Amino acid sequence: MKTWDAIVIGGGIIGLSLARELNKHGLRVLVVERGECGREASHAAAGMLAYGDPEPHPQLRALKLASAILYPEFVHEVQDESGMRVDFRREGTISFFCDGEEPTCSCREVHAQEIAKIEPGLSYVAMSGGQPGRVLLTPEESVDNRALATALLKAAKHRGIDVSSGITATEILRENGNAAGVRTDRTDFRAPIVVNCGGAWTGKIAPLDFPIGPRKGQSLAVISPNRQLLRHTIRGHDVYIVPRSDGRIIIGATVEDAGYDKQVVADTIQRLHQSAANLVPEIGQLRMYEAWAGLRPAAPDALPVLGATLLPGYFLATGHFRNGILLAPITARVMTQLICGMPPECDLAPFLPQRFE
Repeated sequence: MKTWDAIVIGGGIIGLSLARELNKHGLRVLVVERGECGREASHAAAGMLAYGDPEPHPQLRALKLASAILYPEFVHEVQDESGMRVDFRREGTISFFCDGEEPTCSCREVHAQEIAKIEPGLSYVAMSGGQPGRVLLTPEESVDNRALATALLKAAKHRGIDVSSGITATEILRENGNAAGVRTDRTDFRAPIVVNCGGAWTGKIAPLDFPIGPRKGQSLAVISPNRQLLRHTIRGHDVYIVPRSDGRIIIGATVEDAGYDKQVVADTIQRLHQSAANLVPEIGQLRMYEAWAGLRPAAPDALPVLGATLLPGYFLATGHFRNGILLAPITARVMTQLICGMPPECDLAPFLPQRFE
């Protein structure tokens, strides 16, 4: 019977990034994915690397900034190993901040005259909405999250990582009080290390129960024949707009407590489209290319869940909520450091699973 050094449950961007990092440290890794790799929260995201968002939690702020620093090299390596481009855009983000909100990265204030030059399609008046606050230009990047998920899967296979998709993990196997592998709806897989990166389905794997559940997000994309319509990501009060280099423009997103329902609601999509058109009037004339809903994994305190559980050999790397794309490189690094017996370079104390156990 084949065995591995580590099994990663979940083939999204978090799970694939971690599997790849563990492989770089010499571990033989198996990824077990309940559906198709990269087709859940990773597929539904917009790809903003929003490390400049106002963030009151200091350790999460530090984690986001640390991951942003890793991103260029992370993208370079994944593109090199996969032979794919992932549309890593570095034009920056134009954001409206309310009074009292402070960005967590370097930025500068921009006014109507400058916006008319650097992003002429944006309505400055609509952007401010008559509300007090500031319009800031931050260096935040974006990435095509769907392309990144596909590239990570190719990179993983290029490295010899095993992937078993369409198979549902149900239970962590135990021997002598330690993790010993994963039981699935088809067969058992053996490894002394198991990492649960199961996203919104994290808590469905026995024997330990974790309160990590889905937060629904609806989004849409329009497509513009003018690929220069927008250069920057735009973040308004109630909508964000993320341009892609191929002419697609991603518009999102709701945050809903709707269980595992991924139904797209036409009225909600129309409201998002209108909110985007209020900021960039030309968007109102563009045809909708696609609408979708996804399930973000969230803990009750909205913080990631990173670390060892009370079952030796069993780890969690999940609950990234709205920051999964951004936090993939640092999650992979600190979890690999932890699993391999090295001190993690970031403070994981606020994120440990023990806060729920």
